[in-house]
Amino acid sequence: MKTFNMDPPCANNTKIHIDNPAAASEFGNDLSKTLNYNNISKFSDVILLCIGTDRSTGDCMGPLIGTKITSSSQEFFKVYGTLDYPVHAGNIKNTLEEIYNISDNPFIIALDACLGSIDHVGCINIGTGSLRPGAGVNKDLPFIGDLHITGIVNVSGFMEYLVLQNTRLNLVMKIADTIVEGLKFCSNNLSQVKASTV
Repeated sequence: MKTFNMDPPCANNTKIHIDNPAAASEFGNDLSKTLNYNNISKFSDVILLCIGTDRSTGDCMGPLIGTKITSSSQEFFKVYGTLDYPVHAGNIKNTLEEIYNISDNPFIIALDACLGSIDHVGCINIGTGSLRPGAGVNKDLPFIGDLHITGIVNVSGFMEYLVLQNTRLNLVMKIADTIVEGLKFCSNNLSQVKASTV
């Protein structure tokens, strides 16, 4: 059984490739450490905001993860953005208003697919601070999140909208499955830590 290290994360953001056999557990452990470093227990809810649309193969990673993690037994993350109810450019501002109306003091993890350099395709990133969804396809959306998770699904640099439309579903599924397993690992870690402090 993998031990859980409560030391704060390193200054560098996490970057893990899905071909790494331990990708899910490393991702889950790094996310757990990052959330603990942010003193997650002081927040009313931990929101997983899964951004994207099921109308684009490359951009369906977020709602796919939202659907998968919602159907799991974890209770740590409150999830917005699924295949049934995606959070996208058209409703993201209203979704944020809803979150802040329901939750007094939420900690928001923004999760989104992104494009990157060819040698980083297949990488999962955890970064501190917000992300700006839709920036790669020239959409003017607000910066979102206290923490962000991205999966690099294809190569950036030319006709990004078309690149997202023509991304392989197989890769998106592999990234989504790795992130979901990592989120469940993280949920289990933090639930145990919370139980031990009660």
